[in-house]
Amino acid sequence: MKRRTFTKSTSMALVGVSLGAPNILRAGRKKDSKLRLAFIGTGLRGRNHVRNMIVEKDVECVAISDIDPEAVKETKKLFDKYNVGFPKVYGEHEYSYREMLEKEDLDAVVIAPNWKWHTTMCIDAMEAGVFTGVEVAGAFSVDECWDLVNTHQRTGTHLMFMENVCYRRDVMAVLNMVRDNVFGELLHLRGGYMHDLRHVKFDDGKGGVAFGENGFAEARWRTEHSLRRNGDLYPTHGLGPVSMMVNMNRGNRLLSISSFATKSRSLQSYVAKHPKGGKYHAYTQLDWQLGDIVTSTITTANGETIIITHDTNTARPYSLDFRVQGVEGVIDFDYGTQRIHIQEKTQAHSWEDAKPWLKEYDHPLWKEFGDVARDAGHGGMDFFLDRQFIQSAKDNTPPVIDVYDAATMRAITPLSEASIREGGAVQQIPDFTEGKWITKKPVFGLV
Repeated sequence: MKRRTFTKSTSMALVGVSLGAPNILRAGRKKDSKLRLAFIGTGLRGRNHVRNMIVEKDVECVAISDIDPEAVKETKKLFDKYNVGFPKVYGEHEYSYREMLEKEDLDAVVIAPNWKWHTTMCIDAMEAGVFTGVEVAGAFSVDECWDLVNTHQRTGTHLMFMENVCYRRDVMAVLNMVRDNVFGELLHLRGGYMHDLRHVKFDDGKGGVAFGENGFAEARWRTEHSLRRNGDLYPTHGLGPVSMMVNMNRGNRLLSISSFATKSRSLQSYVAKHPKGGKYHAYTQLDWQLGDIVTSTITTANGETIIITHDTNTARPYSLDFRVQGVEGVIDFDYGTQRIHIQEKTQAHSWEDAKPWLKEYDHPLWKEFGDVARDAGHGGMDFFLDRQFIQSAKDNTPPVIDVYDAATMRAITPLSEASIREGGAVQQIPDFTEGKWITKKPVFGLV
């Protein structure tokens, strides 16, 4: 790929510095025309994006693709609520989305279905020259990740990895602190996805215990991963934010991963104690592969370590358990814990409340648009995520969380699986940028 030059964006939504690129999507269309957008997958997460984007004055939703009539029905309610014309629906079969990509004059598409479709749909969308946004999940293989990168490089079509936690208010404040050298040179970071999803994994929509064909919503497909796979199945909520802090793929890169898993007990326990389950229920006899807690240690080229944790089957409160530690200080921050220690600025050997620090380093975007963002989903971070996507797609510029970031973060899942199979053996994380990380500059969160 040819080297491209960085240009500063003046747009509110484009919170970063973008690489210039040829306009391959909107040739022949007026620059101020609306973004012609489609959605593939309109379940709970997909509808969140629909709700946020269809109300934007510079967006026109021209089509959706979903094979679930109930999801389509619920999506139509959103269009009716906001008095927006309901678009054409492609939903006759699983590959109807390809007909949509072929027939509709699209600028951009948001992909949010079952995980197994993410790579295939992204490749199809990029091949069609449609600016692609994809929801987060781990990959099934490292080869999939290379397929995304290779397709982008061959077609020139951009892909945005839609990791919303990078836009969380406290995360962006800590990112500002890192860039202001509050902690000194970074040494160690931590994050994860600790979210009790047992009620989601065993749900028949009527208060019963079911998954697979008899399941409701994500229970139809997500539970199978716990039955068949053992690894960090959902690494990006914990890894995405801290990877921005260590400048992943932009002056630094992830080098290796070593993963371990506990035994699996909590899914059996949940079914056994469920009013509609019981200790003799068939699900208690299944050989669940996913360890209740998966812990991975990642190394970086610049010498930091990162610990990420996956824990979706145990009884516990929701947590992403962030920690950022440098030579001169450390912060732990999450919804339940916000504490900090900074050498010579806080009391020796003691924690102090981090709230004043987070307020001082509050990101300018949150200061200006926090009140507007509040109702957009997930505490407001979806507002900034979806606005970023819209602006990048309209300008046809590389997003601040790009295909190389997507490939790197998605690869953690198959690499963690391999490491666990091999007793924690270190796995090398590919350099999807093929050396370009050395000269690329940080882009996320810059204004």
